[in-house]
Amino acid sequence: MQDIAWEAPFCGEGNNCFRLGTDAEGNAYIAVAGHEDEYVTDTMDALRTLIRDIKAGKADHLL
Repeated sequence: MQDIAWEAPFCGEGNNCFRLGTDAEGNAYIAVAGHEDEYVTDTMDALRTLIRDIKAGKADHLL
């Protein structure tokens, strides 16, 4: 398993909480809090875009 450094959970109002993580190779990860073993990984730019959309309320239904 990757050595992923997870940040504190982010919880939107009325939504699932999710966590962001990174590894030593610069990969980015996102997972629903409590299910960090089931994550999505991509480039940091791709996940940054997804996270901005989630925080803006555009994609919270994906989690």
